[in-house]
Amino acid sequence: MPAAGDFEAAIERLLDPERFAEAERVVAGAAPQLQRVLAAALAEGGWFAEPHEAEALKAATTPDPDERITAVRALLAEEARMGMMVGVAVGWALKEEMAALEAGRADITERDGDS
Repeated sequence: MPAAGDFEAAIERLLDPERFAEAERVVAGAAPQLQRVLAAALAEGGWFAEPHEAEALKAATTPDPDERITAVRALLAEEARMGMMVGVAVGWALKEEMAALEAGRADITERDGDS
């Protein structure tokens, strides 16, 4: 786990449009696979289960139009927050998996070089 200062510095670097554009290009290329992982993670967490469906139905059928739009907006905001948090967690786990693969390749290269 990185130190808090390192984490904040990394986030600041992502505010650089060029750095973030590169990340967007990489993610866009992997989007179909990442979308499957994200959907699986959300389903595993129960996000698409009955309680969520009940909340969606409740928001959509609220009798008062002003209350209905407020409820729908709140539900959409919560979905966006949850999607972002799970998406970040998936990205973090993917980074860890990629680092482990890279470390494994480096170990193999070192062993092959020692023979």
